[in-house]
Amino acid sequence: MDRILFGDNQFFGINHMSEEKARAQAMRFGDIREVIDLLDTAYDSGIRVFMCTTHDRIGEICAHVRLHPERYSQLEFYPCMPYAHKYANAVTEYGTIEALKRFLPAEGALAALLRGGVSVATRDVEGIARLLIDAEMKMFSGLRTPVIFLQNVVTDLLLGMGMKDAFRIFADHVRQRYNAEPGFITMNLPHLLDVLEEIGIPNPIVCANINKIGFRMCGGIKLYEQQIASRKFRPVAMSVLASGAITPREAIEYVCRQKNIQSIVFGASSKQHIKEIKQHIDAFDRHAQNAATPVTSFHEADQIA
Repeated sequence: MDRILFGDNQFFGINHMSEEKARAQAMRFGDIREVIDLLDTAYDSGIRVFMCTTHDRIGEICAHVRLHPERYSQLEFYPCMPYAHKYANAVTEYGTIEALKRFLPAEGALAALLRGGVSVATRDVEGIARLLIDAEMKMFSGLRTPVIFLQNVVTDLLLGMGMKDAFRIFADHVRQRYNAEPGFITMNLPHLLDVLEEIGIPNPIVCANINKIGFRMCGGIKLYEQQIASRKFRPVAMSVLASGAITPREAIEYVCRQKNIQSIVFGASSKQHIKEIKQHIDAFDRHAQNAATPVTSFHEADQIA
């Protein structure tokens, strides 16, 4: 995986600290040209991975990238599925079976399953799961998707319900159908690592909140630091800025000190913010690797530079 990943929360009015800021972002990015412009800034800054949900509007971005293959010759997508809100809204509005019909092609075996009702569907969870994954992946047709993530709303629901086999179903299908690595997003890193180890998924890619104030880190900072330092998995740090509660310099300094973190994903709504965060990550990584003694602060890094 790349070291730096660009996320999409800002495009869909998601901010865990400020509803006002979330609404402003949702209004601004209602214009797809604003989204493409910011994505271009990230790409031109050297960020080659767009880690995104399967929101319907991501399909517009995918279509734009397919129309300009030379412009985005190195761009990769890391889809995160499912986008739970669209399923919840559809079930509320249409009911479970009608919602499935809207997301899945009602033909062949699926048509027979739907005619049998929910009682049949509950006996074919694996089949339904595979079909839903395929439905979510359609928008990425023809694009590079080397890592595919299970969203935390589903990951943590499955953890809470003890449905451990679901992680194996997801991982196997992603590998076999899309030749991709499965990834898992969670708000409970320690518990998920225990379950993935138990069901035999080695060295998993796991994305979790990792920041210096413990924002949305179930179990606390010390436990997370211990897990990152001692367990065999590939950590992806998200919410590193704690939705703006930490300055970029402080946030990146803390995350880069956790030596085993493989990737950092962040979202930003301004071009300057994107460039600033990338420069911080590059600077700290470069000096940490090359200095004879470890860099202890960004102040020291600036002096070396």
